[in-house]
Amino acid sequence: MTDPAIFKAYDIRGIYPDQINEDNIKDIVKAIYTFFVQVLEKKNLTIVLGRDMRISSPSLSKKAQEALIELGAQVVDIGLSTTPSVYYAVFKYHYDGGIQISASHNPKQYNGLKFLYQKNGQLIKVAKNTGMDKVKEIAINKTFTKSEKTGTITEKEILNEEIQSAYDTVGIKTLRPLKVVADPANAMGIMFLEKIFNKIPGSQLIKLNFELDGTFPAHEANPLKFHTLKELQKKVSETKADLGIATDGDADRIYFINEKGEIVLATLITALIAREILNKKRGEKILVDIRYTKNAQKVIEDNGGMMEVNIVGHSLITEHLNRVGGAFAGESSGHYFFRETGGAESSIRVIYHVLDVLTRDPRPFSEILAELHSSNESSEINYKLPSDLKSKEVLEKIAQQYPDSKVSWLDGLTIDFPDWRFNIRSSNTEPLIRLNLEANNLELMKEKLNEVTDKILSFGATAED
Repeated sequence: MTDPAIFKAYDIRGIYPDQINEDNIKDIVKAIYTFFVQVLEKKNLTIVLGRDMRISSPSLSKKAQEALIELGAQVVDIGLSTTPSVYYAVFKYHYDGGIQISASHNPKQYNGLKFLYQKNGQLIKVAKNTGMDKVKEIAINKTFTKSEKTGTITEKEILNEEIQSAYDTVGIKTLRPLKVVADPANAMGIMFLEKIFNKIPGSQLIKLNFELDGTFPAHEANPLKFHTLKELQKKVSETKADLGIATDGDADRIYFINEKGEIVLATLITALIAREILNKKRGEKILVDIRYTKNAQKVIEDNGGMMEVNIVGHSLITEHLNRVGGAFAGESSGHYFFRETGGAESSIRVIYHVLDVLTRDPRPFSEILAELHSSNESSEINYKLPSDLKSKEVLEKIAQQYPDSKVSWLDGLTIDFPDWRFNIRSSNTEPLIRLNLEANNLELMKEKLNEVTDKILSFGATAED
């Protein structure tokens, strides 16, 4: 039996081997492939298959291969790979779809699948709004497509080409040698980090946790949890490095540390890359997610761009970017999306943009970013609600207390004033609401954070660690 609980908002994910194992993954993959056949209205599809370094990924990938071949697929196996490598391969070679065996940043006991298809030249990541429920239905009912012929497997190396493509499309002329500390948390960022810096003569890459290890011996591969960055911050300071880099489990998210050992806000990286893109072509559309908009907005507007606000979620941002023809999107969780990759993430491109700026501007990283900084952010705070209280009720009552604000219900509740704003969203998976607040200065941010927190706690909510 396939556990319905593994079908999440943005991917399939569960505990191995209780929820996902070598037996049921064949049904899951057959369901994904059947869904692809239905939406693309053709058979014998070409599917990219990749996997991460988790202990269970090789055996699960082998069973996924078997399922695809049984249904007549032409499998392009790229082996150990990041999730963006799967996206890149599907888009670059106009393959029908792709599947990555990975549980992203989740702890070692998890595994899962991220998957997408390409239609009319656009990537469509399968999520709750783009077919996940249909895949679940097919898997549970075992209503799989059939094929009169067996599929094939070919192996393909994709990473070197992906790195070169990123270098070329960023438009780099040369890169100066830098001292960089990198912590990929024993996960998939290792695949490209060493290759990137090996190509820069004189550069020095100081490696932390650089052995692929699906048990995550050092720490969780989730840079959004800032405590996982402490070792990296310390090493940057100790070695007087120019910057630090951290990637998550499947390397579709990336965070930076400046030369002072301070964590760089993801929105400042969005602003930095947006400025780079707009300096080459004014008028481009740049997307930001609704949690934090102020840092990016000022830079985008000052440099002749058009900003659009998106709801949270990587599959939704890819869809929005493609639909409006945007050049770039930045999400405050460290996902960055590019037109050149079909609207998908590319941590490699992000690194090259940062290195290109640091090559052309001799100032320290912190000084370069300081001129882009116009907003102070609270970081996300989670609150657990009492079981008898619905999040919508809380949000509606809070909205009523700000009658003079600009109110949006695009994704949760957003209250917007000229000098401060906040967003409260419900969790997709837990009885939580998530608060993000920003203001033009630090004092106002702290004042308003206390104010909004008091309102949330007054409903009986409790702050999560």
